[in-house]
Amino acid sequence: MADKRDYYEVLGVTKAANADEIKKAYRKLAKQFHPDVNPGDKVSEQNFKEASEAYEVLSDSDKKGKYDQFGHAAFDPNSGYGGGASSGGAGFGFDFEDIFSSFFGGGGRSGRGPQKGADVKVVLDITFEEAAFGVEREIAINKHINCDKCEATGSTSKSSSTCRVCGGAGQVQVKQNTPFGQFMNVKTCDACHGEGKIIKDPCPECSGYGKVRRNVKILVKIPQGIDQGQTISIRSQGEAGQKGAPSGDLLVTIRIKPHAIYKRDNFNVFCEIPLSFVQATLGDEIQVPTLDGTVSYLVPDGTQTGTVFRLKNKGVPHLRGAGRGDQYVTVKIQVPQRLTEHQKELLKDFDSSITGVPKEDKKGFFKKGK
Repeated sequence: MADKRDYYEVLGVTKAANADEIKKAYRKLAKQFHPDVNPGDKVSEQNFKEASEAYEVLSDSDKKGKYDQFGHAAFDPNSGYGGGASSGGAGFGFDFEDIFSSFFGGGGRSGRGPQKGADVKVVLDITFEEAAFGVEREIAINKHINCDKCEATGSTSKSSSTCRVCGGAGQVQVKQNTPFGQFMNVKTCDACHGEGKIIKDPCPECSGYGKVRRNVKILVKIPQGIDQGQTISIRSQGEAGQKGAPSGDLLVTIRIKPHAIYKRDNFNVFCEIPLSFVQATLGDEIQVPTLDGTVSYLVPDGTQTGTVFRLKNKGVPHLRGAGRGDQYVTVKIQVPQRLTEHQKELLKDFDSSITGVPKEDKKGFFKKGK
């Protein structure tokens, strides 16, 4: 259970969060990482499962209470806290080996061996169009890579000997005095740092570490339709593992630069287009900007401000799939400014001729509404 993240941390809320705040935080994460939105993305799938598990516990007052008291152990059947299975310790339902390991920094049940490299997380800024149609970008990261000179062994001769202190176990037992008496505690061997082996001829290139830090350029292929905050996982491009263990992954989170015209919601694109008073009144064939270039659109006469028309299949292409969203264009009629006196008179005459009612007589309409 030790490798699980805190449920409050997963949802990004505090312990004081109420039910509505917990639900709101979960819905935001579920929308971001849902498998239907990120098909084939294992990282998003794992994040979705993690958030769902956290919400299942924190949304239930009984489970939340147990979690606040015992943490993840409350739902571990082997822990003796909430799973119902007693595992020794004079009938208390506690495993004293686990308890004292957690108290004093032990790792009695953890396996020894070279550890996988850590994941590397970066944020990549791309344009609106690059997010829509995909792009390849080369990024530079500074990370640990395997030492070529010693082939990640840390040894010039590529050999090592068994640690005499721990006998190759990577761990040693020490006596620990506690309020319950004296217990044997397991800790990492200081002589070999938990590796179980000693290098007698450290590699001069990596000083026996087996890894060196370098600036590395990596090509990132960004798929079409990717959205703000989504993460691309590139396998084995993270930090090198310990002494030849597998490397971690490179996790690239996408940040899309704001566009001067367009806004996006899922795969649909939205924008506003200005029309003159005359165009809106008489109708006109106008040029509308889209992600594919400008297209012609016939605005009907009598179009009102706020009218929305749709350009089918002119939105963002679907992520790793066929089809694309639509573009929605909102009409915004521009009112003439800085008119001359003559132009103002012409508009007054025009207004009277259209309605057949002098402007002064229109005040009666507002009187009726009182």
